[in-house]
Amino acid sequence: MQPITAISSREVYRNAWMTVREDVIRRPDGSTGIYGVVDKPSYALIIAVDGDRVALVEQFRYPLGERRWEFPQGTAPGRAELDPAELAVRELREETGLRAGSLTALGRLDIAAGMSSQRGWAFLATDITEGDPDREHEEQDMHFDWFTRARFEEMIRAGEVTDAQSIAAYALLLLAEGR
Repeated sequence: MQPITAISSREVYRNAWMTVREDVIRRPDGSTGIYGVVDKPSYALIIAVDGDRVALVEQFRYPLGERRWEFPQGTAPGRAELDPAELAVRELREETGLRAGSLTALGRLDIAAGMSSQRGWAFLATDITEGDPDREHEEQDMHFDWFTRARFEEMIRAGEVTDAQSIAAYALLLLAEGR
């Protein structure tokens, strides 16, 4: 059976971080329909580990109307596509001021495959050196702190950490560690 194919596509919205398009599609049975897609560049998420501590950032997430704790993560400005490891180094430094002596890819993550083309890479950062963050204007309310892994896991259970990418990346870390 053939997969869904695009017959036509039109951009319906664009800003500095994303585009939204509406595609006319043909389904495997030959029927047609429409599909809305949010296109965003690839992102990098970084789990910085120092001993038994992990670094989290907290910021106000406007669509949720709440402040949320999560691992540092982001995309390049202007919807640019960067090498994932290069982007990870940039995001970690920008959001936390941290620099990693070692950066290891943990795996790929898809944000919301039913509505977005965005994909990302999760990285483990170790051999950490602290410095000053260099946040983007939109990140002015962000701050970061270190949490023990036990406290981070409690925060997930208590609903204090709900970011799907952070939770999935932590699962990749646990798998890499054989836990």
